[in-house]
Amino acid sequence: MPEIAEGAVDVQAMVARIVHFLRLHLVGKKIASASAIDDANVFGKVGCTGAAVETALRGRKVVSAGSQGKYFWITLDKPPHLVMHFGMTGWIHIRGEKTAYNNYYKKMKDAELAEWPPKFWKFHLATAENPSVEIAYTDARRFGRVRLVDCPGPEIRQHSPLKENGPDPVVDIDRFTEDYLRSRMKTRHVPVKALLLDQATISGIGNWVADETLYHAKLHPEQYSDTFSDAEITKLYESVRYVCQTAVDKLGDSDEFPKHWIFDYRWGKGAKGAADKLPNGERLAFITVGGRTSCYAPAVQKKTGQVVEGAKGDFVEPEPASTPPPPPPPAGGKKKSRKAISDEKVEVQESNEAGAAPLMKNEPTSNKGKKRVSRAKEEDDDSAEDERPPPKKSQRSSTVKEEKVDPKAESSGRRRSSRLQK
Repeated sequence: MPEIAEGAVDVQAMVARIVHFLRLHLVGKKIASASAIDDANVFGKVGCTGAAVETALRGRKVVSAGSQGKYFWITLDKPPHLVMHFGMTGWIHIRGEKTAYNNYYKKMKDAELAEWPPKFWKFHLATAENPSVEIAYTDARRFGRVRLVDCPGPEIRQHSPLKENGPDPVVDIDRFTEDYLRSRMKTRHVPVKALLLDQATISGIGNWVADETLYHAKLHPEQYSDTFSDAEITKLYESVRYVCQTAVDKLGDSDEFPKHWIFDYRWGKGAKGAADKLPNGERLAFITVGGRTSCYAPAVQKKTGQVVEGAKGDFVEPEPASTPPPPPPPAGGKKKSRKAISDEKVEVQESNEAGAAPLMKNEPTSNKGKKRVSRAKEEDDDSAEDERPPPKKSQRSSTVKEEKVDPKAESSGRRRSSRLQK
């Protein structure tokens, strides 16, 4: 299932929808049969096999179903238990039920919905009751993961991969508190959009939910998390709870989402005729934060603190007047341009030989056969070089070399300049 990239609802809301159907149709029933293919991605990449899933499911009774962010599970009357993740295109089908609610599945015909087992299935099962309930896990792109966790059912969240993830804003209201969010924001120095997407910090927030949350909180997605005021963090916490709870309460049915959300207007980036503003007139813009496309309203979501270096977008805050100048480049860094070297030569020549008549480029000197270069002639050479392409590799060996500075003369405040002949 896409993580909202194709107009579907967010993974957290879709997982909540699936858990709703599993509790309605599967919990409390005994599994009579199970089949699974041996997919090296869906099962193998998490140390599992299709055969192991078959064995774990067959003959067991389903005790409960639950979710945490983008993960969901079914606990059985005997371990191991099944923990699943949809990835990009994973989904749970229940025969005869329209479990899915996104653009792809709404367009399916009744004949396609009746196909069983469904296309791209990885495992499917049937219950012993009459009529039997048939359920299948599908995944076209094979980014989903299905694993077995061997532990008592009530302790499943204390084991990997669930224990490594942060609290769920809907399920864990006792853990996901305003103080929790404030402490995570103040101890991290990352764009706030990236922090919201970090599953180790908050479970379940995907791309569009993060954008929707920041829009309602009126915060810019590129601003660093540790630069917000306490009042702004309070507003963000309230927005996270509001958006996530609303999406879950609607079971991911986007037609039921409030009309003042940006959800219905954020999917047409670059598309001809797509909406570029909200009904209230607020313009929408797109930027990339943390590698993810972000939709925001520049007139509302202004930057109030430090942002990512090189951040693009509107309303860039000016740098404070007290900002110190950048440090000088380290030794051995970028080479000086020919023009800069030329100017330095002229400066040294004028300071050391004030009053002396300038010599032409190839005029000999009495000091060890070295040649001085006049300022007018050197500037003419530089301007000509700017107008012509750089010499080829075979020509570079014959060009004039950079000056060498006598360290003794430099330490006494005087410098000698020289330009070597070909």
